[in-house]
Amino acid sequence: MLVGGAAQYAAKVIETSPKRSRNVLAYVLGGFITFAGVMHFASPGFFDKIVPPWLPPNQRFWTYISGIAELAVGIMVLRPQTRRKGALAAVAVFIGVYPANLYMAWDWRHRPASEQLIAYGRLPFQFLFIWIALRVARRAAQDAQ
Repeated sequence: MLVGGAAQYAAKVIETSPKRSRNVLAYVLGGFITFAGVMHFASPGFFDKIVPPWLPPNQRFWTYISGIAELAVGIMVLRPQTRRKGALAAVAVFIGVYPANLYMAWDWRHRPASEQLIAYGRLPFQFLFIWIALRVARRAAQDAQ
């Protein structure tokens, strides 16, 4: 009964507010990016390890810079007034951090197969995230008209 009532309420909200239902993807994307940004500060050691060590000045610098960028972009995506620019900035962030994912896949090549699967699995997901961000940007532009 409770589940059925919740489903009916959700259907009514979606029916009466098409923009709200269209924005679910934006909220998921914005929340994901914001969470990732927070994690750069909560657990920087993990991110330091996937930054290529030859990047100056050091790995922690790039961990914090990418964390700041992700926090800013995530908040922009969550706000309807800045959603389109935020989603386009998310595309840039996803492209910008791709070398770290490539480095992680290479660096983890001697780890157990389960860890290698995670490292290699991250690579195609970046393209999915780019597609989602472009879709959010397109929808935000349509909503602004």
